[in-house]
Amino acid sequence: MLRDVLIQKGLSNREAEVAELVSKGLSNKEVANQLFVTEKTVKFHLTNIYKKMNVKSRAQLIVWCLPHLGFVENEARQEAPVAAQTSNNAYGAQAAQTIPAGNATVGGSIAATTTTIIPGRSNDISGTRGGNSDAGAMGM
Repeated sequence: MLRDVLIQKGLSNREAEVAELVSKGLSNKEVANQLFVTEKTVKFHLTNIYKKMNVKSRAQLIVWCLPHLGFVENEARQEAPVAAQTSNNAYGAQAAQTIPAGNATVGGSIAATTTTIIPGRSNDISGTRGGNSDAGAMGM
């Protein structure tokens, strides 16, 4: 669908193909690999695409292409059934908005029992904070 719209806007088949892949989030290198061309060729096509589409950047090209990509409509349709399923569970819609706590502690501090190791520094992990352990290094 997007490719047809781009061709109607004056892009060649290959330019439309490049624009479609870029709009799907592929990098120049990924587009080049997929189309079996060099990265320089992809950049050349993008320059022509920008001129023909009257856009100044990759971001503007993607924004222009978004309404014409099929997945935008499909995502909107898929979100509706998911919302209906979450409202039917025992906790209602509230459960869908809950963020899991993971390994965090409530009210306590992990920092008191955690030892931080700093590279390039004498890390005294024995618990004694006796200062510099290199007392003989300066000839003292």
